[in-house]
Amino acid sequence: MRQSVQQAIAALPIPSEWRWRVDLRPRRTTLGIEVAPDGHVLFAVPVDADPGDVASAVRKRLPRLAEEIRRRERRPLEPVKELVSGSSFAYLGRRYRLRLVPAEDGRRVRLYRGWLELPSTATTGAAARDIADWYIERGTAWTRARLPSLESRVGAVAKAVEMADLPDHWGVCGPDGVIRLHWAVMQLPPPLLDFVLAHELCHLKVAGHGPAFQREMRLVLADADHRARWFEEEEPLMWRGAVLPP
Repeated sequence: MRQSVQQAIAALPIPSEWRWRVDLRPRRTTLGIEVAPDGHVLFAVPVDADPGDVASAVRKRLPRLAEEIRRRERRPLEPVKELVSGSSFAYLGRRYRLRLVPAEDGRRVRLYRGWLELPSTATTGAAARDIADWYIERGTAWTRARLPSLESRVGAVAKAVEMADLPDHWGVCGPDGVIRLHWAVMQLPPPLLDFVLAHELCHLKVAGHGPAFQREMRLVLADADHRARWFEEEEPLMWRGAVLPP
């Protein structure tokens, strides 16, 4: 019986504490390795890939992969917000104080005179979802306005850009050509949002994160390496919806 890619990778000296999975992707032509914010490893593999070749490629990348996983594990814990007046929330790199206001018909989360206004709700969970929905609404409009300029620079056009609550990524470029971004990225300054968008647009041309992809990123953003380091500094600070109980 022919060995599977899963078996070939499992036979490598991978630390037992690593969490990883194999995803067979019909449209891929090369191996892709992705490390999620929580340290989970995804091996994106072409459906016709030879298991031995995949295992050999993974073996060569194990040292660099181990360092990336250690870096992810050293990150501070996910920020947790207390939904009380005065709490700080970021939007496009600027900080705004939260102000609780009475819940009235038709009243929604909004930026008003330098405050992020939140209509009072029965539960903190519902309030957190209301804020996330606000990020999604604002992010959808912002990214759609910004996208054409970046598409022109990359030389690739996305089918659509959607804001969502992604469990393991800040952004993904699907095989359908749709780019999906975590709503939390709207907390970043615009230069880093450009970096995230350009990253996913470049995946329309180059799969994986190897040298060809890095060259493409530097063609689009001359300071891509600087922005990547800046993103690493800002990434742990992004709020993803965790709130303290009342």
